[in-house]
Amino acid sequence: MPGIQDWIHKLEVGEGVRYVKVTAMVLAYMVLAAIFDLRGYKAFSTQEAMDAAQLARNIADGKGYTTDFIRPISIHLLQKRRGEGATVLREPHPDLANPPVYPVVLAGLMKALPFHHGIPRSSTFWWHQPEIVIAIFNQLLFFAGVFLTFKIAQRLFDASVAWVSAVVMAGTNLFWRFSVSGLSTMLLLVILLGLIWCLVALEGAQRELEEGETLAESLEEEDDRVAPVGVRKPAWFLGVAVLAGVLLGLGGLTRYSFLWLTLPVLGFLLLFMGARRIQSSALVLTVALLIVTPWLVRNHQLSGNLFGTAGYATVQATNPFRGNRLERFLTNEFEQELGRVDSDVIFRKLMLNTAQIVEKDLPSFAGNWTSAFFLAGLLIPFQGRGLNRIRYFLLVSLGVFVLVQAMGKTYLSDEAPIVNSENMLVLLAPMVFVFGVAMYFTLLDQIDLPIPQLRTAITSFFCLLVCLPLVFAMLPPRRHPFAYPPYWPPGIQDVSHWMGESELMMSDMPWAVAWYGDRQCVWTTLSAPEGDKVTGKSDFFAINDFQRPINGLYLTTITTDARFYSEMLRDKDYDWGRFMVESMLRTNVPAGFPLKQAPDNMLRYGLLFLSDRVRWEESTR
Repeated sequence: MPGIQDWIHKLEVGEGVRYVKVTAMVLAYMVLAAIFDLRGYKAFSTQEAMDAAQLARNIADGKGYTTDFIRPISIHLLQKRRGEGATVLREPHPDLANPPVYPVVLAGLMKALPFHHGIPRSSTFWWHQPEIVIAIFNQLLFFAGVFLTFKIAQRLFDASVAWVSAVVMAGTNLFWRFSVSGLSTMLLLVILLGLIWCLVALEGAQRELEEGETLAESLEEEDDRVAPVGVRKPAWFLGVAVLAGVLLGLGGLTRYSFLWLTLPVLGFLLLFMGARRIQSSALVLTVALLIVTPWLVRNHQLSGNLFGTAGYATVQATNPFRGNRLERFLTNEFEQELGRVDSDVIFRKLMLNTAQIVEKDLPSFAGNWTSAFFLAGLLIPFQGRGLNRIRYFLLVSLGVFVLVQAMGKTYLSDEAPIVNSENMLVLLAPMVFVFGVAMYFTLLDQIDLPIPQLRTAITSFFCLLVCLPLVFAMLPPRRHPFAYPPYWPPGIQDVSHWMGESELMMSDMPWAVAWYGDRQCVWTTLSAPEGDKVTGKSDFFAINDFQRPINGLYLTTITTDARFYSEMLRDKDYDWGRFMVESMLRTNVPAGFPLKQAPDNMLRYGLLFLSDRVRWEESTR
């Protein structure tokens, strides 16, 4: 039996030192997460987060891949596919906007853990329990990303670079903001780091094999028994290539734009895998296609587009489809407007957005100053071939993501300029940290320090400096966690629960109604009833009369906060703004509009709820 002295020896100088360091790292991260959640937590504030969460709840409840957030464009695409006149709202509505991996992962989380979607009625309301659970889950994914960054840095450089890279990443405020946003970024970050680990391992093993063969040839040794220790077997190469293909496919089904990373991945394998270049690249591509293809076929069968409504991201934010116009189209005018988008329009979008990314986003995309060391390090070549190869891959991926982000930019980036699912550059920040920290140590080694302890002090100051944004985010004053206006969960849930589970609403924030209220809700269409007498030609009636009755209309400050003259009065896309203003001024809705009942206490908050009957009194009985 080992004595107490043996245990102490292991903890001080033996293998126990590693476990002590890992335990300390885990505990430090847990403490940091707890402080951030208490001081800097922010509830869901984006359409994408609420959309993914409500979709996950439907999956967990056994409703299939169906959504309560109904976009008019998806109604149009389903009708077009099934034939004009088809009623598509009398059955669960299939989601055509979101790739499946993240909602399915959240659905598994909802099945495994208790989620309390009801909001308790109390004097104070500070957070929504399901959003807290999702945030903690994403913070666990964040920790997995920190760990993978540590392992990659340790493999490429040494323990010092690995530890500082992990500290820098864990102390980056931008990643903590993403961790509580409800977006799929943390999951995609782990997938990308896993994919990079596969590429690093494949390249390293292939290089060792080639170096071993060169050494054997120089010594004229042909016996396999003298092959260098550590050379991998063919089955290992196949296994890692399959894993890389799985990760590439899963990444593409987490965010469709991630599939563009196929180009630098295949280029890396074809250039640096020697005799295995064809085998490895073909295997990665085949496995990724096997994972992605069934879902793309499903989308095409439902909508005629491989990527559903997300396939139109390239044409969004162009002149014909400014703002959120595209997703609110209901009629065949969509195809007419789509025909106006030619190559000149696309090129203009590419150039304008790329210029903005290069000017504003690239200098700060990593979230701290470590990116400056990365950029400076580009002027210095590494002695190891493997390091230069991985850096080439990182630079090519960065260029690809710049173009992808420029082409895929939509109104979502305008509503949440940094923390949004269209921010692809942030995914490469961990590798930027690794190479930036390596450059920092290269510069530090050039300084002749009088005492060794100064090296630790300088490095500690460097870590503190890059982590300052996170420090300030957790200092007083404490910010309110909710993005109000327009999102106030108790109010949204109250209004939504005035409706029955089988009834349909229309709103200017259907994603919030779907998530907080658990009710089916159609996004307000481009056209609204107008004038003293409605004629029935509005898109509202195209749904109400021919698809499914709309029992409630919920308009919020999203509509009322529009500019009065340039948008409400002159822009046709703000028909509902005019409808709301006219209804408030006349204290009545146009004759012929089926929803005439409204509670008295909502107009002072800039809200309007119209229904077919007085429901709010019923809910208080």
